Amino acid sequence: MSHSPRTRTVLSCTLLVAALGAAATACGSSDSHPLSARPYDAAGKIAFNAPTGTGKADPDKPLEVSSKDDEGRITDVTATDTQGRQVAGRLTADGRRWRSTSPLASGAQYTVRVSTENSDGAQGRKTLTFETATSNKLLKVSFGPEAGTYGVGQPITAELSAPVEDKAARAVVERALKVDSQPAVEGTWHWVDGKNLHYRPKEYWPSRATVHVSSHLGGIKVTNALRGAPSKPLKLTIGDRIEAVTDAGDHSMTVSRNGEVINTIPVTTGKPGFSTRNGIKVVLGKEYYVRMRGSTVGISEGSSDSYDLPVYYATRVTWSGEYVHAAPWSVGSQGSANVSHGCTGMSTGNAEWFFDTVRRGDLVSVVNSEGEEMDPFGNGFGDWNLSWKKWRQGSALVGDGGGHGTGTTVDAARLRPGV
Repeated sequence: MSHSPRTRTVLSCTLLVAALGAAATACGSSDSHPLSARPYDAAGKIAFNAPTGTGKADPDKPLEVSSKDDEGRITDVTATDTQGRQVAGRLTADGRRWRSTSPLASGAQYTVRVSTENSDGAQGRKTLTFETATSNKLLKVSFGPEAGTYGVGQPITAELSAPVEDKAARAVVERALKVDSQPAVEGTWHWVDGKNLHYRPKEYWPSRATVHVSSHLGGIKVTNALRGAPSKPLKLTIGDRIEAVTDAGDHSMTVSRNGEVINTIPVTTGKPGFSTRNGIKVVLGKEYYVRMRGSTVGISEGSSDSYDLPVYYATRVTWSGEYVHAAPWSVGSQGSANVSHGCTGMSTGNAEWFFDTVRRGDLVSVVNSEGEEMDPFGNGFGDWNLSWKKWRQGSALVGDGGGHGTGTTVDAARLRPGV
């Protein structure tokens, strides 16, 4: 008797369930290497060329990990030091050997994690540790300024213990120097010369920003002769945006805080032959009392321009002796004529107010003077006188890395003030 279509359907489903049951039984059968099993210890299956125990590896030699299992292979290798820096490497297509392609750091401790697979597909794991030897030729980095609160124009400085001229080596150094700010800003390093770098944002630092500066150069190979040394990090805080703009043609200084004018002061600036430099300067420091003598800036004592004066409330803006200071002897000319030897003079009361208002890193600009332009480097912080395009050209990572400063060492005789 023939079965109805419905009966045939039920029988087919029964056979399908039976087949699935058989398949499930097969998948669940015992397996010598189930996928859920813990990886086996692959110590006897791999070899690597770094010493164990108290031995130190040569950081100038590549790290190699190879398989000792003729039928197995290496599937992955990671090598990381205690600072979290990972070593780049390349695994051969057959999985027989892994070799580092980036230099090891000197004086570092590494953890190497190796994953393997045998001919049956079972996974193996092994973790190895080793240390690298230290280098006797270290490149040290000193950050500046010292920790504290600064104005929005303060550059970060990095001084190296040895010159670095090769662009590729400069890129290694620059990549390891980190500047993080809250809020975040766009900025970059600029090579002033082979031993000095400055960092500044594209625009001035935001008011109330926090800036952290650190180096990850420790142990890193810079050149064949130099390895990076650990460096002390730096933390700065940024105060209000204080800007003082002196109009030498109008004989006045306008001071603003966070964009709002807070004072306008009558001043005198440099007379012909001693004209004050134009451009953006940054407050370098403050001295309550300075003795200013013409002889220290090349003016002979018998000259009509000779002077020897006690000066109070002196705010320095260049290393060569340009200040904003009290000049009670020129009050009659302040606001109407330029009679100084290059400094910006004002009454004692106004100089005291200015002295108490500004801090290191605040901005002091001069416009409409007959003087030369402020140098970007070598005589204070003239960094802001470079356009952002030119500033970036001094980076080894985003520009040509050659720097655009003179790298001039300021002669001690030029550090004397003039009034």
